[in-house]
Parts: sequence; structure tokens; C-alpha cells
Amino acid sequence: MSDTGRKDFSTKAKEEITPDSTKSTQDKVKETFTDTTDRVARGFQTDDSKSAPQEAFDKTQRSHDNEAHGGATGSIGDKVKDTLGLNN
Repeated sequence: MSDTGRKDFSTKAKEEITPDSTKSTQDKVKETFTDTTDRVARGFQTDDSKSAPQEAFDKTQRSHDNEAHGGATGSIGDKVKDTLGLNN
């Protein structure tokens, strides 16, 4: 179970397990959109305000995102906050 407003763990697992070759273009676009909105939500919510499973999942996802993007640091939410001047 995920926190309110976040992508459900079972949905995320199903998306990860399903090969891209079997997904329609619409499914891929929807998945990309929901992944992005989930990452933004992840960045705006502090870890200490999350449920323990959600916090652990988010930490794993941040680690994965950092590795996938050449060690880039900071979440999408942090980047949005920086852009809007909210991280000062």
C-alpha cells in the first residue's frame, strides 16, 4: 500500500514486470506520466512524513534514479523547488 496520492506498489510492480514490448503506446505514455507525477510527489513530501514502506520504497527509487542518470543528485521535486525558489 502506498501513501495517499502516490502510485500503488502493486501497480508499480506490475508495470516493472510487464515487458515494454507488450505495452501499447498509450500504456507507455500513461506509465511515463504517472511515474513523473509520483517522483514529483515523492520530492515534495519529506521522508519523515511518509509511512515506513513508502519511505523505504522512495529511498530505493531515489538510489535507482541517481544511478540511472549518471549519479545526478536531488529529486525532481527538489529541482522544481529550486526553480520556484522554494528551497531557500
